[in-house]
Amino acid sequence: MNDRRLHLQLGIGAVIAAAFLGLVAIPSWVSTPSNVRNIVLSPLFWPTTLAGLTAIVGLGLVGTAFALPRAAPDPWDVDDRRAAFLRLAGAALVMLATFWALPRLGMVWTAMGTFSAMALLVRTRHPAWALGSAVVVPLVLYLFFSKVAGVAIPQGELVRLP
Repeated sequence: MNDRRLHLQLGIGAVIAAAFLGLVAIPSWVSTPSNVRNIVLSPLFWPTTLAGLTAIVGLGLVGTAFALPRAAPDPWDVDDRRAAFLRLAGAALVMLATFWALPRLGMVWTAMGTFSAMALLVRTRHPAWALGSAVVVPLVLYLFFSKVAGVAIPQGELVRLP
């Protein structure tokens, strides 16, 4: 499958998922009390935000699909099936390690390790960005949810964040 076709299929799927979330799932299954003062703490805020971001990403993928050349080489073709199965086994080991580390290290440190391991496992083209994102994204999410929204983030037995 070439990049153009992959982007187009993922984009259309994301737009359909966003439409389902925004038009059916959120109005039908998410209820909110009328006395929520802070919009960020409303039960409708994050599902609606995710639906909107999914729609934006889907439309972006559809747009890039038309910008890509028609006969682009496919970098994701698997020539070596043994290497592909080894990467799949590596992903399974990463998931088992995540399951083991989550109660011991907590959600933030485990997310950093899991994201880093998966980025190295799939041999990303941008390892520095992947490792930077692996550190920054869980920390920013931790700071937002624990300090701004007041949500208790699971801490580990061995390492605790302030």
